[in-house]
Amino acid sequence: MRRKLLIALAVVVVFVAAVFTANSSWLWGSTDGDLSLLAHRGIAQTYPLDGVENDTCTATRIHPPGHAFLENTLASMEAAWAAGADMLEFDVQVSADGRLVVFHDNTLECRTDGTGQVKDHPFGYLRGLDLGYGYTADGGATYPLRGTGVGLMPAAEEVVAAFPGRELLLDVKNDDAAEAEAIAAYLNTLPAPRRATMAAYGGDTAMEVIRARVPGFRVASKKIMTDCLVSYLATGWTGLTPGACEHIELHLPARYGRYLWGWPHLFVDRMKAADTRVVLVAGDGPWSEGFDTAASLQDVPDGWSGWLWTNRTDVIAPRL
Repeated sequence: MRRKLLIALAVVVVFVAAVFTANSSWLWGSTDGDLSLLAHRGIAQTYPLDGVENDTCTATRIHPPGHAFLENTLASMEAAWAAGADMLEFDVQVSADGRLVVFHDNTLECRTDGTGQVKDHPFGYLRGLDLGYGYTADGGATYPLRGTGVGLMPAAEEVVAAFPGRELLLDVKNDDAAEAEAIAAYLNTLPAPRRATMAAYGGDTAMEVIRARVPGFRVASKKIMTDCLVSYLATGWTGLTPGACEHIELHLPARYGRYLWGWPHLFVDRMKAADTRVVLVAGDGPWSEGFDTAASLQDVPDGWSGWLWTNRTDVIAPRL
């Protein structure tokens, strides 16, 4: 009996050792360090995240401006590409007259000189607003960007047309089926090769609508990413990538990656083989915290070959 127990224990030990060896990132994963940068809203003004809630007006707490760019404008996007971005993220919602407008907040009072909700105004009104009106770094003593953002709110089709062939990620701001239908209808007007360079993420309802209406279009939501990760945690030790992880995006806080089989390099390689992009975000994830300073890059795994989320491509790209 004792001999049988020892044999069984030895088999278990060998099996566990084989599993961990087969999932060793350092033995089998690529470590070329050929990472890609995702520019969040172009080049944006940054702000401290301590104390931020869903209804916090972040424009009133920015760091002293190191540049004059305003998020989600064509100028900020051009600057991000010029600085070295490989993909651009921008926000999309629907105006009262059915236009797809590029703006982050549902309401206008925080950043602009307008009032009310985006969805209640026609695009003409929204275009005329000053996007830099509400930004202050000193509690309202000065507004250094006021007057610089008049007429700069773009429509989504203008962004797509301005950067042909570039990788674009749409943040669908409202988890609303009707708005998702409008966005899907627009995407279906684009040639298939152009759609192949684009992706979207947002709420579960909106992403399921877009996935159903635009077959083959890459989408991501909390449910889609959770389904992938739960499946991978259960089966990834085999070396196989579950179907739930195919052709999606994974936005992962760096601190959680260590729980995944083959993290970091082998995991990224497996996701790439499944046509899935792994985007590393800073912090815990809820507030789209980016790798925006040289110090923040200390949390990026050595030799990282996935994507990095940043609000300051101009700061990060020269350091890579």
